[in-house]
Amino acid sequence: MAALATCLSLSFVSSSSAQSSVTAVHSDKLIERYRAYIGKSDLFNSSGVRLTQPWQIIRQDRANFYVYGRRDKADEADEFFADKGNREALENMLRNGRMTSEAATMIVNGDVWIDVGIYGSGATGRWIDVTVSD
Repeated sequence: MAALATCLSLSFVSSSSAQSSVTAVHSDKLIERYRAYIGKSDLFNSSGVRLTQPWQIIRQDRANFYVYGRRDKADEADEFFADKGNREALENMLRNGRMTSEAATMIVNGDVWIDVGIYGSGATGRWIDVTVSD
């Protein structure tokens, strides 16, 4: 069986909008999309420690939404990251990509919107596509 090659990348579009996209070179399909606001509560973990990596913050946003009931206005639900195991996978799905320093800084600073597309096969997510805008 031939191994599937995967190319992951996250890139910056402009000062007012950052495009972070992960592109896979295989047959993964869009499983689900959601939109979320990265607010102040998403920048800290449940122990109050300031998060410093974009993947930590996106994961915390989903934990805040599903576990702690700290939802920013207009945050959307998603079935995929409602599952704790899938939230754990989110970190790896994003961390394995590349991200420009501008896009990463926007997420780490907060006060931005993210649109997330989850891609994989069946119910198995393999990578995510994240669009960041302020």
